[in-house]
Amino acid sequence: MGFPMRSRILGASVALVIIAVCAWTVAAQGQAQNRPGQATVPTFSKDVAPILYKNCVTCHRPGEIGPMPLLTYEDAKPYRSEIRDHVATGQMPPWHANAAPGTFVNERRLTAAEKDTIVRWADGGAPQGNAADMPAKPKFAEGWQLGQPDVVLEMEKAYSVPASGEIPYEYFYIPTNFKEPKWIKSIEVRPGVREAVHHVLVFYRSEPDSTQPAVIRRNAAQGREPIPAAFGSSPPRRPMTPNERQRLISTYAPGTNPQVMPEGTALRLEAGGAIELQMHYTAFGTASQDRTKVGIIFAKEPAREVRPMHFFNTTLELPAGASNVQVDADISFVAPATVWGIFPHTHLRGKKWQYNLELPDGSKKTILDVPNYDFHWQTYYMFKQPLEIPAGAKLVSSAWYDNSASNPANPNPKVTVKWGDQTWEEMQYTGVMFSPALKPALPTIAPIRPNKR
Repeated sequence: MGFPMRSRILGASVALVIIAVCAWTVAAQGQAQNRPGQATVPTFSKDVAPILYKNCVTCHRPGEIGPMPLLTYEDAKPYRSEIRDHVATGQMPPWHANAAPGTFVNERRLTAAEKDTIVRWADGGAPQGNAADMPAKPKFAEGWQLGQPDVVLEMEKAYSVPASGEIPYEYFYIPTNFKEPKWIKSIEVRPGVREAVHHVLVFYRSEPDSTQPAVIRRNAAQGREPIPAAFGSSPPRRPMTPNERQRLISTYAPGTNPQVMPEGTALRLEAGGAIELQMHYTAFGTASQDRTKVGIIFAKEPAREVRPMHFFNTTLELPAGASNVQVDADISFVAPATVWGIFPHTHLRGKKWQYNLELPDGSKKTILDVPNYDFHWQTYYMFKQPLEIPAGAKLVSSAWYDNSASNPANPNPKVTVKWGDQTWEEMQYTGVMFSPALKPALPTIAPIRPNKR
């Protein structure tokens, strides 16, 4: 039986209204997504991947220190909330110096626009976008951040790291077999077992082939060269021969980057020397076999010599429960120098650093301020504009420590803490990379002309 004519007309009208409403809704939704002045949601392929490739994947890729890779959309999407939160709060990329952007050549920081892009991508559902927009993946040498080294020096035998217990500092020696002096552009330390290697100091031991005048003098009142408690270690530290000298040439610690000498400079190593590795191992619950290695890239041409050195205060003492203890150390410049970079180092109680330069005229200026020092992300701060320091100047380092219960990283707030090698002890240590100042050019003297009469 058919509907009456009026009912059919009403039904048709309702249907038209429903179709119209649906069409309007779809159109309105489309207009809402593309409303003039409203920013579209960034996509991973076009907007986010370039930022990650530029700033993050050096660490966030397989085999590196980052806890998860971020090379693909499938890698990043499950962590979109963590990525957003860490970027928005400034925890990632890890950068702790208080300085204007561009002060340091090795800054790890995102621009405000880059942060905004990542936050809007995560909040907007983390879309992938068009796969054709993906940039080419960065190419890395297998196992090396700097690229394939010219020479790789590896521990001759593996060291057995126990699953538990305190491990004294260990020393290992690798002959270089250099037949002639070498100019080094960059050095990279690669732990065999990252979880077990807390830090590495790389020294070069050799007989000097030239006399180098002193440039920097340490303050003797702040303690002698620290001797790690390595008694009973195997193999033991070799004694120095009468003509031998030892120089710190590279450092590895959580968060540090490979050492790259500034443009136009290189590190000079005498012929016939050996690499000494000071290894600080930490048990992590699993027995392992470590063979740390050092990769070296040579300079392509002769360069201005850069010299690493360090200074410290081994007399530090942090009273139990004290929340803001300041410990200073200083060095004096007995000759002019160019300072390229500074490396602050404390352990778990260290909370901030500041470096002040005192000039011969009595003026002072802050050259490095690290208000939120993070033991887990240690940085060699390399100045974009190196510091030209006159003879008679003094560099003063100040470190502050929190040995109270309010410090969540404090191993034991009930004990007084002194200098020591282990992370539950403390250090006040600074690495400095410098060059002797270039000799000024001789003034141009105008030729003497006879007087005209």
